[in-house]
Amino acid sequence: METLNVTVEKPEDINFIFGQSHFIKTVEDIHEAMVNSVPGIKFGVAFCEASGACLVRYSGTDEAMIELARKNALKVGAGHTFFLFLGEGFYPINVLNAVKNLPEVCHIFCATANPVEVILAQSEAGRGVLGVIDGESPKGVEDTEGIHWRKDLLRKIGYKAA
Repeated sequence: METLNVTVEKPEDINFIFGQSHFIKTVEDIHEAMVNSVPGIKFGVAFCEASGACLVRYSGTDEAMIELARKNALKVGAGHTFFLFLGEGFYPINVLNAVKNLPEVCHIFCATANPVEVILAQSEAGRGVLGVIDGESPKGVEDTEGIHWRKDLLRKIGYKAA
């Protein structure tokens, strides 16, 4: 068995969810969850089929996000994994529970805009995800100034009341 690191390719400000599912209806169910969660959402989803034709199945509402999802799904190539790329201005916090609550979704590896590396195991049977590297390692512990910065940021972007 061999291990591989695959870097997710995406624009810096684009968020995505990377997960594992177990059934071909994942693409349609994620599509429905997205449009039912956030009106007008722009997204693309791609799912790596793990049996039969073993194709990358896809859907979405934004061609650029669909292409990102297809490209990264094919590049990672691990059975039953999916990529869900969200258009600019859309965030995982608004759709993550809808995705996690789908009956066929088994696991979410990450939901982020950070640079991500997917750590894979490659065998004769195929590829499996060992984990992800999401962003950078901590550089220390926040101090009082850092606490104020965090709280101010959450209020500035509207996730906490003023």
